[in-house]
Amino acid sequence: MKPGPSLMKHFLQFKDLRAEEYAYLLERTRIIKTRFKNYERYTPLVDRTLAMIFEKASTRTRVSFEAGMYQLGGSVVTLTTGDSQLGRSEPVEDTARVISRMCDVVMIRTYEQARIERFAAHSRVPVINGLTNEYHPCQILADVFTFIEHRGSIAGKVVAWVGDGNNMANTWLQAAEVLGFRLHVSTPEGYRADPAAAGVRDTGCFEVFDHPLEACRGAHLVTTDVWTSMGYEAENEERRKAFVDWCVDEEMMAVAQPDALFMHCLPAHRGEEVTAEVIDGPQSVVWDEAENRMHVQKALMEYLLLGRIG
Repeated sequence: MKPGPSLMKHFLQFKDLRAEEYAYLLERTRIIKTRFKNYERYTPLVDRTLAMIFEKASTRTRVSFEAGMYQLGGSVVTLTTGDSQLGRSEPVEDTARVISRMCDVVMIRTYEQARIERFAAHSRVPVINGLTNEYHPCQILADVFTFIEHRGSIAGKVVAWVGDGNNMANTWLQAAEVLGFRLHVSTPEGYRADPAAAGVRDTGCFEVFDHPLEACRGAHLVTTDVWTSMGYEAENEERRKAFVDWCVDEEMMAVAQPDALFMHCLPAHRGEEVTAEVIDGPQSVVWDEAENRMHVQKALMEYLLLGRIG
C-alpha cells in the first residue's frame, strides 16, 4: 500500500527532514548494516518497485540503490534519457504522473534542482534526490553515518570543507544547521558556496576561510570533492588553475585534530583535490563512506515507504 498524500515525504534536499528523523534514520542504518554484515535476510520491501531515472551518469548511486533495493526484497526499473521519453522532450510532469502510478518510490539523478522538484510535485510516491547541480543529500547522509560509525556523534564537531562551493558544499551547510555541528568552508574566489542559496539561516553554524589550511585547523573531519563536477567540464583547465592551492595534503591533515578523518565522495583524482598520501592514508575512510551509501539509502527507502519500524 502506497503512503497517502498527507503522509508522503520526499527527500530532495537535506533540510527536508528534521534532526529527530535523522536520529531515527541513522539508527536504522546501523541496524540494517549489522544485519547485512551478519548475512541476515531482511526483505521488508517485497513487491515494492524502485524507479531510477538517470539524466547524469553514475557508478556509486546506481549500484548502491539497485543493490540496496534488491537486498530489501524489492525490484528496480532503471531509465536514462536515452531509453525513455524524457530524452524526447516529454514534460517532466507527465513522466512523474505515469511512473508514480506504476512504481512505489523514485530516485532521480539530474541537473537543475527545479527539475526534480517539478517531478516530485506531480508524483504519487516518494521521490529521492540522487544528485542535482545544487544538492547531494544521500551522500551527506552517508558521510554523517560514516563519521558516527568511527567517532560517535557529529553534534558540536567541526567539519572542514575544502574545494568547490558545489552541491556537496551546499548540502554540508544544510546538514550543519540541521544536525548542530560547525562547518569550516574554504573555496577559491569565484567558486564560493552560497549559504543563502542553500536556504541556511543560521550563520553561526559555518565559518568561511580564505586559506584552506586555516579551515582544517582543529577539524574533526576534512572532506573535499573533485574540482570539476559533471556539467562543468568546459571549465576544467580554468578550474585546475584556480584550485591549485585547495589540494588536501598531509599539512592540512596535520593541523586538524589528531584523530581527524578524511572523506571524499568519489571519484577522486589523486594529485588534484587530494594527495595520494591522504586518500590512501590511515585517516581516510572513503571506502567505508562509499559502502555506506547503500546502507543509508536502504534505511531511507524503508522510512519513506513504511514509516517508523517498531
